[in-house]
Amino acid sequence: MNYNQQGISFLQEGKYEEAIQAFTKAIEENPQDEVAYINFGNVLLAVGEKDRAKAFFEKALDLNKEAASAYYSLGNLYYENHQFEEALHMFQQALKHGLNESDVYFMLGMCFVQVDQTKLALPYLQRSVELNSNDVEARFQYGLCLAKLEYYDEAIHQLEEVIRQDDQHADAYYNLGVAYSGHLEDVEKGIAMFEKALQIQPDHMLAGYGKKLLEKLQENQLD
Repeated sequence: MNYNQQGISFLQEGKYEEAIQAFTKAIEENPQDEVAYINFGNVLLAVGEKDRAKAFFEKALDLNKEAASAYYSLGNLYYENHQFEEALHMFQQALKHGLNESDVYFMLGMCFVQVDQTKLALPYLQRSVELNSNDVEARFQYGLCLAKLEYYDEAIHQLEEVIRQDDQHADAYYNLGVAYSGHLEDVEKGIAMFEKALQIQPDHMLAGYGKKLLEKLQENQLD
């Protein structure tokens, strides 16, 4: 196992100091290897040293302008800083240079979500789910975009798949409650979804409000 591989193992285990030592040795062994700089930057980003992380990612790109992973890591850094336009550009560059992975499509979609461009977000989130059908968060965000664009039947299908994959996803139950009661006009099913969300997360204010609203509606219908 080389130093880069050792460092990645340490990073995955949350052993940041050991990871830094391994990546430092990787750079010393081969100062022209952009991968070691990207890995070092990822450790720094994980511990919140964003300025230093950015310098390492930029050094990697100085060594190799086609280093897709460096663009992706810079995109994550900008996204964490709420610099969504800059993040979007970096993720597009990562895709352009061959990083055709579900995470890249997901982050592109989320950048568009953050700047209220739901229509532009939709195909990227859809592609993310296609590439990794087990990514619950990507599927959830895809479902939210579908609902926001009023593709309610498909949104319900995606959100139902979310709770099939993760039966503790309170926000998915809440949004299903909204869809069932609003689009399908099924008040009882809507209440059941809100109740499930509250069982998982008792302080879910939106689910609590939705449940009270539907119960009040039921009372008025009986009067």
